[in-house]
Amino acid sequence: MKPSYIPTKSLKAISKLIASGILYLLMLSILGSCEDSSCDTEMVTYYEPVFAAKSEVIKDAEFEAPQQINNPGKIYYKDEYLFINEVDKGIHVIDNRDRSNPKTVGFITLPGNKDLAAKGDFLYADNYTDLVVLDISNKTNIVEVNRIENVFDAYYYYTEEAGMLISYTEVQEEVEINCGEEDWRYYTDDMLFSSAESNLASSSGAGIGGSLARFTITDNYLYTVNEYRLKLFDITITDSPIEGNTVDLGWGIETIFPYGDKLFFGARSGMHIYDNSNPAEPSYISTYEHINTCDPVVVQNDLAYVTLRSGTECETFTNQLDVIDISNVNNPELVITHEMENPHGLGVKGNCLFIAEGDYGLKVFNASDPLKIGERLTAHHKEVHALDVIPLDDVLFMIGKDGLHQYNYDCNNQFDYLSTISF
Repeated sequence: MKPSYIPTKSLKAISKLIASGILYLLMLSILGSCEDSSCDTEMVTYYEPVFAAKSEVIKDAEFEAPQQINNPGKIYYKDEYLFINEVDKGIHVIDNRDRSNPKTVGFITLPGNKDLAAKGDFLYADNYTDLVVLDISNKTNIVEVNRIENVFDAYYYYTEEAGMLISYTEVQEEVEINCGEEDWRYYTDDMLFSSAESNLASSSGAGIGGSLARFTITDNYLYTVNEYRLKLFDITITDSPIEGNTVDLGWGIETIFPYGDKLFFGARSGMHIYDNSNPAEPSYISTYEHINTCDPVVVQNDLAYVTLRSGTECETFTNQLDVIDISNVNNPELVITHEMENPHGLGVKGNCLFIAEGDYGLKVFNASDPLKIGERLTAHHKEVHALDVIPLDDVLFMIGKDGLHQYNYDCNNQFDYLSTISF
């Protein structure tokens, strides 16, 4: 059965409720009724919405001097250059032609940016509600050449009076509890937002993202996903995208991975498979279901590799690698589960399976026998923090909180450090 989804109207209503502060005001009104001198006190956490005028955040991209990388998000590789997203601020451009000595050449200022993909001489990125097209033919002078306005407007709450809701600020406040006979207790769950990578490069001239990607390109189409919806753009004319179909995917979508004529969506409830033989109209095939958890996916041949991770935003304590047989896409079946420590992104190339284990470092497995992956750990680099990877034929890009690291490898015993771009 195709997964259900939350309608756009409902999502907007939820956003409006949060943004208006009704929940917070209700909490304060209840707490304010505590006048009993015997009340106890307790620290509570809530989140205040942060608004900005649309004119301040929706504006032309600017190419500026290199900046320090502080809060990296997605990583993208294209024509010996690396593009690293600085979450909600823009994109770092790095000349990687000399892998032992990468150099940052500039920074694209683009507020609200979280995702990116490239084809030919053009890079596509989000600027809050807009899709922006950047000419990257000259890496030292990248310029905006086109923009499609309000294509992502359903993802953001906006009013003329308050402006656009761009983030939340955590606030801690001491309040009174245990007043009288009623015992009110308040708490908040962490509100985490996806920045929402190893997508295969195709002959169409697209670049390569990692297993955490929400933007990807197949043939003449750019695919973008948020937590519940796929939006398509026809990029046959690369500098002039045309907005195409919208496909409801079901709630909790985290990643997209194209492989052959299929699209694989990592979701909190499972892995969704779509037929992409007609790139303009992807159609649902099947779902491999698992418990509610974070779920990036990569595919090679007849196997899909899915990592399940514990953590606040994932609402579970499962840390594992699922190997799934997709030879029959109508009925994907679990082959085996291997225990992991805290897997984030992953990548596969030949017999090499790379898993970014967060604070536990980078692991490399021999995946020639899916049943024995857990027994065949060929390298474990505990000294780095690992979030995601992009494996090419002979080099691995690995991004973590401390930097972007590069290694030469050959899927046997070679795994040689090349360089680091520090964050």
